[in-house]
Amino acid sequence: MKTALRPARALAGAAAGLLGVPLLAACTQNPTQPTDQAAAGPISVRATDTTCEVARQTAGSGRIQFTVTNGGTKINEFYLLAEDGVRVVGEVENIGPGLSRDLVLTVAPGRYITACKPGMVGDGIRAPFIVEDSGSDSGAAGTDSAQTDQATDAYAAYVRDQTEQLVTKTVAFAEAYKAGRDDEARGLYPRARVHWERIETVAESFGDLDPKLDLREADLEPGQKWTGWHRMEKDLWPARATKYRALTKTQRVTYADDLVTNTKILEEKVEGVTLTIDQIANGSRGLLDEVATGKVTGEEEYWSRTDLWDFQANVDGARVAYEGLQPLLQKKDPELDADISAKFAALQALLDGHKVGDGFVSYDKLSKSEIKQLSDAVNALAEPISQLAATVV
Repeated sequence: MKTALRPARALAGAAAGLLGVPLLAACTQNPTQPTDQAAAGPISVRATDTTCEVARQTAGSGRIQFTVTNGGTKINEFYLLAEDGVRVVGEVENIGPGLSRDLVLTVAPGRYITACKPGMVGDGIRAPFIVEDSGSDSGAAGTDSAQTDQATDAYAAYVRDQTEQLVTKTVAFAEAYKAGRDDEARGLYPRARVHWERIETVAESFGDLDPKLDLREADLEPGQKWTGWHRMEKDLWPARATKYRALTKTQRVTYADDLVTNTKILEEKVEGVTLTIDQIANGSRGLLDEVATGKVTGEEEYWSRTDLWDFQANVDGARVAYEGLQPLLQKKDPELDADISAKFAALQALLDGHKVGDGFVSYDKLSKSEIKQLSDAVNALAEPISQLAATVV
């Protein structure tokens, strides 16, 4: 499913939360609204090239201010993430060496993660952070308009973060593949693709980038050149092919370099887009459609059988989109919100049953009954998710 986007200038500074509560976030040099939390003082963060020192690991709910100082030599970023380490609650970007920036948010009680990202790449230097209930009614903060802005800004920050991680892991995969370190490349393949699959409906919106990066052999049109992830997937897992001729070293370099180039083009394009809440809601539904049409059927990763990694990533992306819109949905249709939340949990429980370590079993290890259970859970969730856009818009 394609998600229409409209170009805009690069999105700035701080993004608001993607939790299931309203979050107000801003990046400002001079916050002026005194609150109980402000009286407790800003939480200082010293970020360097190798460390992320957060002065306190707990705070009361409501308004929280982080003052981030870059004591390193690289440009840095600071994030407050949800407990899953995926959803962006707030961020402050482009903190140059010697500079300080403030991140101000309204945050509900719960468990979170702080992260500094030296050089603005990778997962960052992470640590747990707890927000205790201070009695502040953070759940009532903000108007519909403010919550809409928070949802769109936060989702854009999430997409940018996932794309940055996609580039980093794609480069590592490509280097291993070119060097003939096939076992290493096989291990990196699904871990890199997770970041693509989480934002797949956004990535698909950029014209021919999607087929260049993610086209399956079964979908090739006559005369169409096959490039991207799945071309290299077949070369790494040729067992299901008949009379397969392995790619030469020169061909490997060509395909790997092309993959990296197009992934970096995606990163550039993502930096210049903005989304509306209907696009976010429809994107959540679109990611579940991707699961139903490619992952449950086992067609997506035909050669590697790493479909469950993609399955989980699509569900991650759909959940993040939904949770960013929860403040609006809870006001307008709390019963629908409860239904969606319960069905996400049920689907996740089934996926958790197929985990091995930090990954998943090979898809061909699932029985027909297990695949049907997953399919039924996806379809059960897709029905209420299809109502999300009409409800929040």
